[in-house]
Amino acid sequence: MAAKDTKPTVETVTVKVDGRNVEVPRMTPNWEGKPEPTTVLQACKQAGIEIPHYCYHPKLPVSGNCRMCLVHVAMPGRPGADGKLPMNEDGTPKVFPMQLPYEPQTPRGVIGCATGIIPGMEIYASSPETKEMREAIMESLLINHPLDCSICDQAGECKLQEYSYDHGQAKSEFEEFKVHKPKAINLGPRITLDAERCILCTRCIRFTKDIVGDDALGIVNRGSYNTISTYPGESFNNNYTLNTVDICPVGALTSNDFRFQMRVWFLKETKSICTDCGSGCNVLIGSRENNMYRYEPRQNDAVNGHWMCDSGRLNYKWIGREDRLNIIKSPKGAIPWPMVLKEISEHLGSVERGSVAIVASARQTNEELYLLNHLAKHLDATTDSVPRRGKADHLLIVEDRNTNTTGAQLTGITTKRVGSKLSSIAKSISDGRVKTLIVFGEDVTKYGIDSKLLKKVTLIVSDILPNETTKLADYLLPGCAHAEKRGTFTNVKGRVQKFMKALEPPGDALPEWEVLHELVHNVTGLDGFKSIEGLFNQMAGEVKSFKEAELTWAGLGDLGADVKL
Repeated sequence: MAAKDTKPTVETVTVKVDGRNVEVPRMTPNWEGKPEPTTVLQACKQAGIEIPHYCYHPKLPVSGNCRMCLVHVAMPGRPGADGKLPMNEDGTPKVFPMQLPYEPQTPRGVIGCATGIIPGMEIYASSPETKEMREAIMESLLINHPLDCSICDQAGECKLQEYSYDHGQAKSEFEEFKVHKPKAINLGPRITLDAERCILCTRCIRFTKDIVGDDALGIVNRGSYNTISTYPGESFNNNYTLNTVDICPVGALTSNDFRFQMRVWFLKETKSICTDCGSGCNVLIGSRENNMYRYEPRQNDAVNGHWMCDSGRLNYKWIGREDRLNIIKSPKGAIPWPMVLKEISEHLGSVERGSVAIVASARQTNEELYLLNHLAKHLDATTDSVPRRGKADHLLIVEDRNTNTTGAQLTGITTKRVGSKLSSIAKSISDGRVKTLIVFGEDVTKYGIDSKLLKKVTLIVSDILPNETTKLADYLLPGCAHAEKRGTFTNVKGRVQKFMKALEPPGDALPEWEVLHELVHNVTGLDGFKSIEGLFNQMAGEVKSFKEAELTWAGLGDLGADVKL
């Protein structure tokens, strides 16, 4: 017997868009995820037609104030005295194009983002009447807009430029002087406002009030002198202010960090993951000539939606620090990778079982933690990670400030009580039971394993930046930032997500999974893969949660997949 289809039936409505019958859902989730009547703009999008817009954003309350989405429509007639709908001669329901009541021959538009569809509605998305409305709105938006596209940070990403080209007129009929407003206003510590460029779409106001819960922005003055402002004497300074730069459709709000740094069309965009906490927000890395210039949020409704916090967005400059570790160190001095890996492999192959301990950062990738756990099992080594805690907020930031604590737990490097074995590792070193300590990505001198203890062991360290632990290392293996390699993280909710390589690492630095592959192969014999894809698929076949979810590298896609915790 065939299984019953339990998928709920979606009620649909048939409307006509540019002469084509289109069936669309009667209700569509709004910015809060609650069902609301599908709008004209959404119906046109489902029909493959873009309605230009500025103030509308799918994750913000509808305001309907820019009027760029005006569309001419026709409504079905109302029943007559006999209770019947007016009909055409061919038997189809008669529709009546909307017109201005005081000028019956003049078409009247509806606000596409705020007007719900009704059965039988006809939408003239590409009609001459609709195009004329758009041209008029476009001209009004450009009346006082400054002609400084050549120096505007938004150039190349500006909807005003795009829509002016697509829907504007070649010649303006405006002959008055432009209204001038303040420029380069310090709106907050991370935001600069150019009031002349602002088209008053109010996206920034609605985001700050309705998403962040900080009613910090508003409109002051009247008419052509309207401008965005904070309350007098107050600063625009919450941890999500830079999202207003992303959603600003023009160049009114700019990031002080990125302002005048690079033309956006020169940037290479790489899909990655924010490493600031365990949320695992999806991001785009903007880079050029091996320099990183910005993070931007990448939409993933299962993780961060369209947003990310300011602290995570600005947490990237350490990647390009001049004091990056980039030279291999051994007791013999600086030697190449094959020699140092051979020496470490021979050392680990000769140690007594139980005499090794491993401290692996919960900021390492799933693949690296999996390899370290394989090494630990072979050596009967005690393993743990370092916990990092901070204050959570109501949006994206979680208490766990490690990127991959969940991955460390699932691969077996640490338990639910992260850091619970660090003191026993310190005691075992002190007692002489642990003679070799492997540290990946941590300064253990801050967590109870001081320099006196480190001098008692053979210390093998991999890290990115110098610290007290790296200074004492017998073997120092320069590692890579996440932006310099590929791999996966598992966030606090159990979503496994991959990130891609944007930059080349400096000097001798290598992705840790490549180094560990050689060490683990030499010591344990584990092999069977030659790429990160192969390593992930092998890991997914062994780690219980990954195996149950039937994960594959290809199956993760750009947005990741959930595993059961």
